[in-house]
Amino acid sequence: MRQRDDMTFPMEEYERRLGELRMRMAERLLDAVIITDPENLMYLTDYQTTGYSFFQALVVPLDDEPFMITRTMEESNVHARTWVEITRPYPDTGDAIQMLVSSLKEFGLANKYIGYERNSYFFPAYQQDALHTTLTGAKLLDCFGIVECGRRTKSKHEFEIMRRAAIATEAGMKAGLEACKAGVTENEIGAEISAGMFRAGGEPPAVMPYVTSGPRTMIGHATWEGRVVKPGEHVFLEVAGCYRRYHTAMMRTAVLGEPTELMWKAQERMKEALERVKALIRPGVTVSDADNLVRSIMTVDDAHGKLITRSGYSIGIAFPPSWDEGYILSLMHGDKTILREGMTFHIIPWAWGVDGDKTCGISDTIYITKDGCESFFDMPQDFTVKREEAKREIPDEPKIELLNADAGSKKAKPESDSKTKPEQKHSKETRAS
Repeated sequence: MRQRDDMTFPMEEYERRLGELRMRMAERLLDAVIITDPENLMYLTDYQTTGYSFFQALVVPLDDEPFMITRTMEESNVHARTWVEITRPYPDTGDAIQMLVSSLKEFGLANKYIGYERNSYFFPAYQQDALHTTLTGAKLLDCFGIVECGRRTKSKHEFEIMRRAAIATEAGMKAGLEACKAGVTENEIGAEISAGMFRAGGEPPAVMPYVTSGPRTMIGHATWEGRVVKPGEHVFLEVAGCYRRYHTAMMRTAVLGEPTELMWKAQERMKEALERVKALIRPGVTVSDADNLVRSIMTVDDAHGKLITRSGYSIGIAFPPSWDEGYILSLMHGDKTILREGMTFHIIPWAWGVDGDKTCGISDTIYITKDGCESFFDMPQDFTVKREEAKREIPDEPKIELLNADAGSKKAKPESDSKTKPEQKHSKETRAS
């Protein structure tokens, strides 16, 4: 293990994580584990890259020095970012699994009990099949979750990084709410959120913000598509700020006019759910206890809006395609998992289908303390209501302008016209299906 002082966390943090992983390996009678999940690689070593669609793995023997298998191009990330000293890169024309197998043989692990993450997004079935058919002397066992056991609870060092992410989340959300006006496009709102996050020190999140308006708020996981926001409509925003791959997230709602009676009631129910569940959450409470409380407050009838998802999920390290750690732990009915100090959750008592055609959201990211929980944020939860926007007159066509897609195929203009403004066209309004 190479000692260094320029990683996200102090060396003792990585030594603790590695030591705890090896304790779990010993309990499982494993001689080594093959870790391929990008979040787990970052958690153990500080390794990160956007090139994780190529096979990459950290092999952790029970007693010997860990080593990494990466694409040759990505090897520089190992040396630049991590404490790992031993690498075995493979070229683009090479066979990643063959390199893994030969490395396991090189370090005396070819006939050992080896765990691997069978449910990892980035260790596909065909590569697992190749490992099984090539490494015939080893006992290959599924150890999915062996690293996530450590990731469920965050250390004081991780809290500090998540507070940095929270600064970016708040900055992005404030910028987005400010940008919500009749006549602007969802794209413009998304641009302001992104600029706000990044100017506040945020880094590229696992998922860009969700921005929908009017009827498009009823489309799950939709985001900006050039639609112009109309007077009297509402805008649903969900933003996750990121710092060193750690995330915090929040939902908020802007109304460009007067909220309906059921929207007001939805706001109060969401705020009540957050207040009461945060009063409940502490070490010893179960996941199901928290979910049942949120669900009991949010369940009225269809017109009031329904909570159609889990009521929250673990959040922390994330790479695309998702910013959450819900596969580690989610707040769902019937789950008797005990909440513990250090766990972090995005609590989402959002209302789907208010008035039958609107989705509204208020949410919070919290961390569990020794006797309760606290929010990462210090930002009002109420809807941002801009009544004056209901009277704003806007053009019928969207403001967003795109370069003419056909320009490249047309005959070049005379040189004398080279300084004229490029042709532009308006895109049609995107409508909810």
